[in-house]
Amino acid sequence: MTSRSTLQDDAVLVLKNHRGQEELRQSYLDHLSAHPDGMWKACGAGHLTASALVLAPERGQVLLTLHRKLRMWLQMGGHCEPGDRSVAAAALREATEESGIEGLTLLPGGPLRLDRHSIPAPCTQHFDLQYGAVVPPGAVEMISDESLDLRWFAYDEVAAVADTSVRRLVDAARAAL
Repeated sequence: MTSRSTLQDDAVLVLKNHRGQEELRQSYLDHLSAHPDGMWKACGAGHLTASALVLAPERGQVLLTLHRKLRMWLQMGGHCEPGDRSVAAAALREATEESGIEGLTLLPGGPLRLDRHSIPAPCTQHFDLQYGAVVPPGAVEMISDESLDLRWFAYDEVAAVADTSVRRLVDAARAAL
């Protein structure tokens, strides 16, 4: 998939197959139905984003980024781009770019969670599809321009540094593992 319409078609299919969070899932589908540009940053009413929690299961750790603009510890993620062939590919691209780690592998089964959150103007909200990505053996992270810091946290350390959304994503990832 490469065109804007097929990326939106992929997002609709992913959302229709997502189990759990039914009311939130339906709000994503309603948003895409009402906004043909709902996949893109230019959609002022809000847009879909794709993120991935980078995991090192053998160490019981997650890699979080200290977001440059928001100044919060978050999973890797961001906006879909016209060249993304799927929402999963967008999540993997964002995780690779922001972590500097090549060879990440998404956990099977689609997004772990959905999270809709307000963002600073000019847009109003992100409709985030949150995946999990496992690091390959010997992976070394490298900070990107979008981050103030990049750091590994043990699963039980996340609650002290991250918001509820990230904590729920870590719980979902651990359950999926």
